[in-house]
Amino acid sequence: MTLLMTNSLAILSATAVSIGFVHTIFGPDHYVPFIVLSEAKKWSLKKTMVITFLCGIGHVLSSVILGLIGIAVGIELKKLVAVESFRGNIAAWLIIAFGLVYMVISIRNLVKNKKHEHVHFHLGGEKHSHEHDHHSEHTHVHDNEIFKTTPWILFLIFVFGPCEPLIPIVMYPASQNNLSGALFVSLLFSVVTISTMMSIVLVFKLGFSTINLKPVEKYNNLIAGFVIFLSGLAIQFLGL
Repeated sequence: MTLLMTNSLAILSATAVSIGFVHTIFGPDHYVPFIVLSEAKKWSLKKTMVITFLCGIGHVLSSVILGLIGIAVGIELKKLVAVESFRGNIAAWLIIAFGLVYMVISIRNLVKNKKHEHVHFHLGGEKHSHEHDHHSEHTHVHDNEIFKTTPWILFLIFVFGPCEPLIPIVMYPASQNNLSGALFVSLLFSVVTISTMMSIVLVFKLGFSTINLKPVEKYNNLIAGFVIFLSGLAIQFLGL
């Protein structure tokens, strides 16, 4: 019996590692927001990695806690799966909304920053012209607040976003042996998921540092919002 339990746990551990890796790779929401926002907001490598790590913790921990509660209380698996599906739907719409709002604010700021020429006439017929923009005159305080709170918004979205495969494929089967087995495979899944997230973000962050992005720098926030918006649509309507 002990050997059977050991073999079962070994299989579930391998499953946790492989699924943790695959579901992260094929889920653009796990890394795209950090990559594009890091470039747009000029986050340092350290800040980018810390934000990615904390969001990853929130992402996996919410599902782990829900799964452990379900196992301890004896909630039916299908009910937990339904809850996770509902949470995933909310998270996808939050990403879509976040990307859309970020795009709108970025467009507004681009318009405000657009310089235009004014011509003035003086007594005697002399005239002169000068360029200016209205950004400093009409900066909207709420725009800046949204940009400043971006890491917290991301964290909340990731807490809402579930790890759909974790509970039904990893935690519940492992709990048939014992609770410690469920905790062990959950830890493996979490470590692999967060490590994969951070590795992908790191590769892109280092890659972008070697590319001259100056020509499109003023559009970075707009591009970031658009890419996040598209990733949200892909999650919601393509099931990624």
